[in-house]
Amino acid sequence: MLKFTPILLAVLYGLAMYRFSVWRTARELDSKSTELADPHLKTLMDRMADALDLARIKVHIYEVDPVNGLAAPDGRIFITRGFFNKYRAGEVTAEEMSSVIAHELGHVALGHSRRRMIDFSSQNAMRAALMMVIGRFVPFVGPFIANGLMTLLAARLSRQDEYEADAYASALLVKAGIGTSPQKSLFTKLEKLTGARGAKQAAWLMSHPKTAERIAAIEANEAKWLKP
Repeated sequence: MLKFTPILLAVLYGLAMYRFSVWRTARELDSKSTELADPHLKTLMDRMADALDLARIKVHIYEVDPVNGLAAPDGRIFITRGFFNKYRAGEVTAEEMSSVIAHELGHVALGHSRRRMIDFSSQNAMRAALMMVIGRFVPFVGPFIANGLMTLLAARLSRQDEYEADAYASALLVKAGIGTSPQKSLFTKLEKLTGARGAKQAAWLMSHPKTAERIAAIEANEAKWLKP
């Protein structure tokens, strides 16, 4: 039983850290966000709400500069002020912004935040186990190898979540009569909008899939949906 104690402690530590992170994130979002109020976006959000048979879709603006959208663990949807400013400046269309909201709704509907809690805890346990096993054969570099392997796994899981949220968003946008063109056009702008250099990073180390692969996946879904 004692030999499993480090793994158990790792799981408990991971769970405790996740709970603390959720609490800290909620406090941060509460103190730095206001409800989104834009007439054009509201029209598109109402169309998506109708498609989902919801009374309304509520979105908040998170007062930070980086360009991003996020789904909080409590199910709330946020667009950063930096992203909203790009929209106000005409660099992003209302339809493209609605595709971001649809994507984040996908993360909520598919339970990705809850799943990440389990993933985070289990990854800590696996990391501890790998450190013990690999450390017996490679004493000093074992922790680095274990961390590297878990980084690869975490990136793969994150990419899978992104593909799933993209597919959900595509289906919602089609049902709402908005279509997937804004979703695909936004992807081609993201690197410039965010200042990212993801294209130079190995695909398996990225937490988000490459742009071309995301667009190809959307088009593959459309081809399946349009089959007679």
